[in-house]
Amino acid sequence: MTSLLEPANSPRGTAWRTAWRTWHRPLLICAALMTGLMLVCAVGTAVDSRTLLGESVWVKPMKFGFAFALYTGTLAWLLTKLNKGRRLARWVGTVFGLAVAAEVGAITLQAARGTFSHFNADQSDPITLALVPVLTFGVLVITIAQLIVATAVLVQRTGGPDLNRAIRAGLGLATAGMLIPIYWMVTATYPRTVTDANGADVPMYQGHGIGDPDGHGMYLTNWSATGGDFRVPHFFALHGIQVLLLLTVALTALSARHAWLRDERARARLVGGIALGYGGLVAVVTWQAARGQSLIHPDTATLTAFGAVLLLTAAATVRIVVGARRAVAAS
Repeated sequence: MTSLLEPANSPRGTAWRTAWRTWHRPLLICAALMTGLMLVCAVGTAVDSRTLLGESVWVKPMKFGFAFALYTGTLAWLLTKLNKGRRLARWVGTVFGLAVAAEVGAITLQAARGTFSHFNADQSDPITLALVPVLTFGVLVITIAQLIVATAVLVQRTGGPDLNRAIRAGLGLATAGMLIPIYWMVTATYPRTVTDANGADVPMYQGHGIGDPDGHGMYLTNWSATGGDFRVPHFFALHGIQVLLLLTVALTALSARHAWLRDERARARLVGGIALGYGGLVAVVTWQAARGQSLIHPDTATLTAFGAVLLLTAAATVRIVVGARRAVAAS
């Protein structure tokens, strides 16, 4: 594994720089813009006292910047691994990056104006009216692009067995994470009026969850502390791919010290077991939100489901580890 700390003129360092330059450029630019937005919003939270639903007006664009900086950066790397349909995937990646920039740009503009972006039904505000199609169709374009990229990955091998499994499972989770809140938002409406940072009453429609459509109460995330919130499964599922890729990197690094991890098939089985457990976690928090229950106030049924997922994942992991060690001992 090439270290980022190697001298720039070392052969491996040069190889790393060459590989990095093959990453999808528009997605890298998008990731850089999202990172810059995070920094701007961090300053905004410190110097701007305006709030929306009890949190700084800059928190929402900062959260979107963080999420998409991670995800577009991951996609920029992932598209270098394709050997089939690469041209289509790279074109779709460009569309994905542009849609993300437009979506987050609209969110940031509304935050700077001290008003709401998603679900804003204010017919008297021309800027909001102009941004509604961007916010509505931006999500649709991002989701369709995600489905195309996921399909392109599923029809080919993108690396060794462990990396291939991490990428496929991670993209599957991310796709589910995008579809879950969309399904909820188009099947339920919550007409209401809320007050923005300027003291104006704003009519709203739809929402993030059940019992508390605007979601509030939890530190930083502002996920609902009193009702179900579909941003919870959205977050966990969207970032599952980063979790699984980090797991793959960690297992590869540990293989230098543990002989049983040098078998790619053993590492792939471990990644698959953890991916199933992570999928179980996403399923439980989705079920929890659908029942109008806050993440931080689980009932007995939810705790039992969490426990079952944990036990099954642990049992599968132990079985895989024991089997791999026995195989090494027998060889």
